[in-house]
Amino acid sequence: MTSKINNPSTNLKPNSKPGFFVTGTDTEVGKTLVSGALLLLLSKKHALVSGYKPVVAGLSDIGGQLQNEDLVTLQLASSYQAKNISEICPYQLETPAAPHLVAKKLNVTLSYQRMLDGYLSLRDRVDAIVVEGAGGFLVPFHENKHSGDFAKDIGLPVILVVGMRLGCISHALLTAEAIRQRGLTIAGWVANTLAHPMNMLTENIETLNQLLNAPLLGTIPTLEQDLAKTPYSKTALERAASYLHLPN
Repeated sequence: MTSKINNPSTNLKPNSKPGFFVTGTDTEVGKTLVSGALLLLLSKKHALVSGYKPVVAGLSDIGGQLQNEDLVTLQLASSYQAKNISEICPYQLETPAAPHLVAKKLNVTLSYQRMLDGYLSLRDRVDAIVVEGAGGFLVPFHENKHSGDFAKDIGLPVILVVGMRLGCISHALLTAEAIRQRGLTIAGWVANTLAHPMNMLTENIETLNQLLNAPLLGTIPTLEQDLAKTPYSKTALERAASYLHLPN
């Protein structure tokens, strides 16, 4: 088997369900925390909500089972209970690295069409959906497709998570430019204060708020050490959700 495939013909129907595509300025900036918080906020308006990821890379022993931390968090925050983990993520790769590199090493084919079909199947079962991207906005799935292509094809409004650290202004503006180049709407952005808050945090948030041309949905302060542990607890997600609001 090979990790390279031809570009599929997607022909997706226009999205008719409330939802968002969550991306970040980099990996480890809090996409899963924000995705879980958004699911909790959506569940106040919709009966069945679920998270979805097209692919994850990185499994560890969680509760005696080999699992992915992001998926455990998304399941916890979802009111829709998937019968099988593949419903919310068709590909779970064991090694924590870029998906296309792990797939190539394992000689696994990452079918882009399977990722899209998984999303459509789940979307039909729920009232609202939050899709969390893998890594940054343009992380490759294989030689032909990347996360930005997936966001464009499913057409959900995008929420950008900015990890507030040195260099975040440029990273955020470049990511926003890549999102808009694909004809996507940035529904809002979230300032996520990381474990080591940056110098001039308030000033950086104010600068981004002026330059991103998208609504600030909230600023998540640094979580206490016990809440920052992953997979996130329901308490951690509720704390994050308390600092956010859904886009208008």
